[in-house]
Amino acid sequence: MEQGSPSSRTLWRPTGPEELALVAASGWRAWPPRLPDQPIFYPVLNEDYAIRIARDWNVPASGIGHVTRFEVEADFLDRYPVRQAGGRTILELWVPAEELEEFNRHIVGRIELVHSFHPPQP
Repeated sequence: MEQGSPSSRTLWRPTGPEELALVAASGWRAWPPRLPDQPIFYPVLNEDYAIRIARDWNVPASGIGHVTRFEVEADFLDRYPVRQAGGRTILELWVPAEELEEFNRHIVGRIELVHSFHPPQP
């Protein structure tokens, strides 16, 4: 897991426009509650994986894909084992939806928008 500082870890989250609007409405400090069909919140552990999801999944699904970066207290993250969701660099955390409010309280600073992807122009 990459480190932001000794006491925090850097995570990324690929997201579509609706979720990003809710993050912005929180003052860039919290992730919105999951929808009923979304029992898990999936932050990812590297920027490349987040870019691939935003570009290859969010753009076709929503017309735009974003990548955000944020820091979370390292000690708090220790409760979530790293999950390998494919290849050796496809790493994520699985945060149960009912724990997302507590997870948000351990975000350090603000959630940052670092990339946006649009469909290719013909």
